[in-house]
Amino acid sequence: MTGPTDAQRNVTDEQWAKARLIWEYHQMGHELRPADVAIGLGSHDLGVATRTAELYRAGLFPLLVFTGGNSPTTAARFPRGEAVHYREHALGLGVPGEAILLESRAGNTGHNITYSRKVLAEAGVSPAAVLLVSKPYMERRAYATARKLWPEVEVRCTSEPLELDDYVKSIGDEKLVLDMLVGDLQRVVEYPMLGFAVEQEVPEDVRAAYDDLLTAGFTSRLIAP
Repeated sequence: MTGPTDAQRNVTDEQWAKARLIWEYHQMGHELRPADVAIGLGSHDLGVATRTAELYRAGLFPLLVFTGGNSPTTAARFPRGEAVHYREHALGLGVPGEAILLESRAGNTGHNITYSRKVLAEAGVSPAAVLLVSKPYMERRAYATARKLWPEVEVRCTSEPLELDDYVKSIGDEKLVLDMLVGDLQRVVEYPMLGFAVEQEVPEDVRAAYDDLLTAGFTSRLIAP
């Protein structure tokens, strides 16, 4: 495992070790299997579209949905909306337009799932198995959300197969990535109590790492009180 790079100089070795624990927890480790449809969850990360296109070309599913409108963190990067830019990227990677459905209103993960279901229903598609493609640290939250909102389908999750160090290099902002790791874990813990997701067990060492990073100030992506 590599150590911190120059781009990670503001984070201590101990904080990186805690961040890796959370990073690994967020990833579900699901075995890839053929699915009826894939759903690429919109975000700032174009790697979601890259991964979805890669798996389409590998023959894992015949149809995909890109879902996502805009948020404060993506409006400048994807001015026409997350799903639209994802679609354009996938077309450039060889995915045919007829294999892509577009959902361009969703503003959160619950919307991603709910609105994608509607788009699929309108297209006459009733999937039994769905592959969710997300950012690496969003797999667990996406899974928990889908299990709550779409319990009748088999849900598996995947993301770009990146180590934390490589992901930080791709984003270019080490504190933001750690803030997002912490913020997503808070949502994994809190959202079941709000009815947004099913509960997920959080190991003691992961929870301790989360508490330590909170204390250290990695808090910009927390749910607003």
